[in-house]
Amino acid sequence: MNLCIDIDGTITKPNDWLKRANAYFGKNVAPEDVTVYEVHKVLGIERQDFEAFYQRYGKLIHWEAEIRKGVREFLDRMALDHQIHIVTAREERMRDITEKWLGAHGIPMDSLALLGNPNKVWKARQLESDLFIEDSYSNAIQLAEAGFEVLLLNCTYNQGILPGNVSRVSGWHEIYQIVKKREKLTA
Repeated sequence: MNLCIDIDGTITKPNDWLKRANAYFGKNVAPEDVTVYEVHKVLGIERQDFEAFYQRYGKLIHWEAEIRKGVREFLDRMALDHQIHIVTAREERMRDITEKWLGAHGIPMDSLALLGNPNKVWKARQLESDLFIEDSYSNAIQLAEAGFEVLLLNCTYNQGILPGNVSRVSGWHEIYQIVKKREKLTA
């Protein structure tokens, strides 16, 4: 299978940016307060103010990000039989820090795509994605509308009605069970 996997909030824990953003903007937003994906809305600031913050601290935020429980074990197992494609909305200027972080955490992969925007459909088509693992509700819906199967990691900011080809999952152990079940069906 061709597995396409997002990074931020999917491989990494969600809300890794929160501590630094709270300090920078003088806010006290808790993880449970993050109910929308658009970070500037969560913080109650203008988009350009968050973009300036991200320009300054983005690389540090990405380097400090913590890995989600079970990711490494899942990817190590999947790398034996499947293609792993990391597909992120991060900008190309984040390639160096992204590659270093993935390497430091021993993340196996066959390719890394930094798209610079959240439109992942074209890349999923190019990679012939069999399964896309994501944390963004809007990305999941967009991918589903294009016919892709999506596993959406449950987060406070990605709630909503899901089409039939999007499944909400609680963690990487559940993702592993789904992939193993699919393997049996296609064997």
